Amino acid sequence: MSTDPQIPSFDELPPVQGMPQGCAWGIFDKNGEKDVYGTLNLLTQNVIKSAYAEAKEGIHVSLNWPIGAIHTPAFGRKGLVHKVYGFKDTPLDAHGYDDEVEFNTQCSSQWDSLCHFNHQPTATAYNGVKPSVEKLVQAFGSEDVARELPTLNHWHSRGGVVGRGVLLDYALYARKHNITYDPFSAHRITVDELEAVAREQGTTFKQGDILIVRTGFTDALGAMNADQQAEALGTHKTCGVEGTVESAKWVWNKHFAAVAGDAMGFEAIPPLVNGKEEGAKDLVLHQYFLSLFGLPIGELWDLKQLAETCAKLNRYTFLFTSVPLNVPGGIGSPPNALAIF
Repeated sequence: MSTDPQIPSFDELPPVQGMPQGCAWGIFDKNGEKDVYGTLNLLTQNVIKSAYAEAKEGIHVSLNWPIGAIHTPAFGRKGLVHKVYGFKDTPLDAHGYDDEVEFNTQCSSQWDSLCHFNHQPTATAYNGVKPSVEKLVQAFGSEDVARELPTLNHWHSRGGVVGRGVLLDYALYARKHNITYDPFSAHRITVDELEAVAREQGTTFKQGDILIVRTGFTDALGAMNADQQAEALGTHKTCGVEGTVESAKWVWNKHFAAVAGDAMGFEAIPPLVNGKEEGAKDLVLHQYFLSLFGLPIGELWDLKQLAETCAKLNRYTFLFTSVPLNVPGGIGSPPNALAIF
């Protein structure tokens, strides 16, 4: 039986030379080996067994938005290309079909691996590694069997992700309290507001929870046609959690195993630096979560049915499972996530 790790608070994390306070490198290392799982280490046997108790009603909900839900993804990323081949046109000469799919893993619901966005001043990913295109492209026979890079395929060696999911339905909270906002603006959700949502829902947190925040972003975008989507995404803005060190500290001190949401970046975009809007390189939570904490981020998840189910059952916790694609060197992946009640 595993024991639940006792990890330092944000302010108590030991200093790492050249890095800001709040760097968790080395915290989860074992037996002289560098860790590649980050905060997924908080999903211990005790945490997982406790999460099983959430499966009571026999209800299960997919959290995966269609891969082709965005006609033209933002930031020049490739959308879904689906090709179908009839067996009659192949040497098989039979009745049936194969298909192929191509897409950027950021074009719909996804996990960001701990290699996705580095600490920008040092170009380092989680635990001080420095990924490169050459290291991440792992053809047959050149896979990272030594686990030197914290990529998503390594999640399979620990059986994927199983734990207790917690939904904070900010979209519902905002409607109840007459808080109006455009999902395609940089509306910033504060830590105080997240705490208020939790209190109103009667939700408390446990170490190892998977935090999921609903803003209504995918609901709004999914109701649009291609031209409307292009106009909305053309703002290059998205609502989300406020990207500040204070937000990062709150998340770390709650000891979540992972965070996810339905917004495009989990944190509000663009980031603010000294009151001025800046570019992607100044994203605060991406740098803290992925590089410094080793905390995976899920984005563009479909949370509408989850929110409806939580409201109907009047509980916002559930058994959560997720298994990303097992692609050697995988940087992003559809989450293949389920909420089980």
